Amino acid sequence: QEVLVESGGGLVQPGGSLRLSCVASGGRVLSANDMGWFRQTPDKARELVARISSDGSTTYEDSVKGRFTVSRDDALNTMYLQMNSLNPADTGVYYCNGHPVPISDWGRGTKVTVSA
Repeated sequence: QEVLVESGGGLVQPGGSLRLSCVASGGRVLSANDMGWFRQTPDKARELVARISSDGSTTYEDSVKGRFTVSRDDALNTMYLQMNSLNPADTGVYYCNGHPVPISDWGRGTKVTVSA
């Protein structure tokens, strides 16, 4: 059974927006953990792009600051990544998990493709 399920990816034109969702199950409570959104591309290792701590504080990788917003709905045990002003460099498969300590096996991710 998948514990972390990502969704919301797709094909979008440069300048467009997407909202990714990460739903947790299996007893994992997102609000009790420091969580991150990660991006992986064929030529790079999985990298952290946004993080939300259990206290709600957020941090971002420099290239996404001002464009991405990470948030959490504790009632739904769901984390979101609002991505605006997308550009081709944002293309990749996006995953959620705990950071710095994973809370579960990695999910399947959700693919984001930014292309004209």
